[in-house]
Amino acid sequence: MSDPLVPSTSLQPRIRAPKLAHRLIADISDRVRSGALPPGTKLPTEHEIMREHGVSRAVVREAITRLQAAGLVEARHGIGTFVLETAKSANFPIDPATVVTMGDVLALLELRMSFETEAAYLAAVRHTPEQLRAMHESIESIQRHLETDGETKKLDFEFHLKIAAATGNRYFSELLNHLGLAILPRTRVDLRYIAGNRTIEYLTRSNQEHREIYAAIALRDPHSARAAMRTHLNNSREHLRQLYEAAEPKGLR
Repeated sequence: MSDPLVPSTSLQPRIRAPKLAHRLIADISDRVRSGALPPGTKLPTEHEIMREHGVSRAVVREAITRLQAAGLVEARHGIGTFVLETAKSANFPIDPATVVTMGDVLALLELRMSFETEAAYLAAVRHTPEQLRAMHESIESIQRHLETDGETKKLDFEFHLKIAAATGNRYFSELLNHLGLAILPRTRVDLRYIAGNRTIEYLTRSNQEHREIYAAIALRDPHSARAAMRTHLNNSREHLRQLYEAAEPKGLR
């Protein structure tokens, strides 16, 4: 039986452009970060990029837009697009705006696994009744939205933020607030690509994992809370990794 969360072949034409854009973004951003395209370099024209990569004008424009949002390039009207000096945050070295490629999303999930599992552990030990209620309210709010408009990104982030708050350690909350919605793969990767035509099923399964994390925290079982959070994040990472490896040719990651 095929995996219900893997996009069906009927959806491939619809999600081909996002895949091509991710590939192009990865290629250009890797060149910028490696120094192959140093600051001040003018990128090839749209037509030249289209010819070199075999993609449409829409794919090129989407990639350039995303690279501008990440602060890697700047489009100057009537002149062209130029590589910028990579900005470094004065307060924290991770810039969420630079999470633009599938590889970046996977790397961020690995980082989350290192600190959010411990946040769940500490939340199970230290939470207050009010904090526990707040976590439960987030889960139920996610479920209600899944049954109506399906828009749950902010609510999902808030659930993780409430766990961080329940650690009693402000640095967990500060780190999550700094990263913001960038911690969620679906803010960086088209959800059609992640879940195909089973979006609600995918998000419902994710919220069930939230319930399992919450249940362990409520029982003040720190080891189970840590394991439930690791399972939740690892499921996301492995699903994305399999799609990434299936979609991206070797050498372009």
